[in-house]
Amino acid sequence: MIAVVTVLSAFPLGYFLANRLAATTTYAIAYLWAFVFQGIYLMLDSLNGATSPAFEPSEFPLSYGLVSLAILVVGIGLVQLGHRLGSARRERALVGSRAAH
Repeated sequence: MIAVVTVLSAFPLGYFLANRLAATTTYAIAYLWAFVFQGIYLMLDSLNGATSPAFEPSEFPLSYGLVSLAILVVGIGLVQLGHRLGSARRERALVGSRAAH
């Protein structure tokens, strides 16, 4: 779920929001909502005796944390890339509108 939120929201937020802080904060809020929802879902699944849970209740899910961190870092990178490309687009539009006058 966090990967889906990252793929669907990170780049567009950076591209369309002019304020980099607003884009990054909005992505972080969406990511954290999905992370909590996904974490609770996986914990309940493992505690209810699923046949193949994501992790066992007796072991610490370090790999899950590392993958989640990697997805967060990639998402922040996509927000920054989107902001850079969006800023260039806005700058070209501004220069073009000044030249038309």
